[in-house]
Amino acid sequence: MDEKQMIALLTSFKEEIIEAFDHRISLSEERFQHSIDLLVEGQQTQVERMDRSDLRLDGIEEKILVLDVNVLALNSKFVSLDAKVVSLDAKLDTVASDLRLHRRDTEAHHGVYRVKESDE
Repeated sequence: MDEKQMIALLTSFKEEIIEAFDHRISLSEERFQHSIDLLVEGQQTQVERMDRSDLRLDGIEEKILVLDVNVLALNSKFVSLDAKVVSLDAKLDTVASDLRLHRRDTEAHHGVYRVKESDE
């Protein structure tokens, strides 16, 4: 084998190696790009889920605000009702006291006034 043939053979072998290397790099680039595409798709899916979650949370926050307003209104009504019960309790105590005094007065004057508990 002479020198020209050896150079031609080595040049051919070098070109085959370069082509094989380029092919492998191309395959690696395609796999890497596919992996990147899958990653991007996964991220987009997560962002969409988060957006839907944000919308649901916004709706829940609005409902909580409405409930807070309703609870404050109910609390106000309970405070008002408590005041009315205290007032009614005081009035009942006054009526009971007046009734006790009236009964004692009636019993003290039993000759003049007589309380009839039942029909005789």
